[in-house]
Amino acid sequence: MRNLNKLMLFVMMGSLLTLSSCSSSDDGGSAGTAGSGTITAKVDGTTVTSIDIASQATFTANGGGVLILQGTDSSGKGFVLTINGYNGTGTYDISDSNVFISAIYIEANATNPSATQSWSAPYANSGVIGEIKVAEETDDNVKGTFSFTGKNANDDTTKVITEGSFNLSKQTL
Repeated sequence: MRNLNKLMLFVMMGSLLTLSSCSSSDDGGSAGTAGSGTITAKVDGTTVTSIDIASQATFTANGGGVLILQGTDSSGKGFVLTINGYNGTGTYDISDSNVFISAIYIEANATNPSATQSWSAPYANSGVIGEIKVAEETDDNVKGTFSFTGKNANDDTTKVITEGSFNLSKQTL
């Protein structure tokens, strides 16, 4: 849990340091296939879907706009997608040239928190390794798709996240 808390602190601190928007396109693509209130994706080919009660989107207008999408399933597997410099629907590249767009896949371990693992993108010398596409947005909902390759800083393993989509209630702060 300590590692998870540190990770969330890092994500929140990064959210405060918005320097630029990295929307590479105004086309947010498809809204995806996620059910209402969930994030879903294939992690190395295995589907992980968050539960509604543990999933949400948060938008903060301060600092140029920050959108954080997060969700966890009942076993502690989950996603945190952060777009600093968020300015509406469009495509946001995840790359090592802009660390203000990030994605994390987490496998929490409640019985042994020190065994919690996470795979983050971007990472050093990774180039463009994913994207977050926001297709639809209303005052209280956001939908879109994502994909990325994340790297575990503990053992340098990677996980490939494909066919990701989100359909989340949005809170504006």
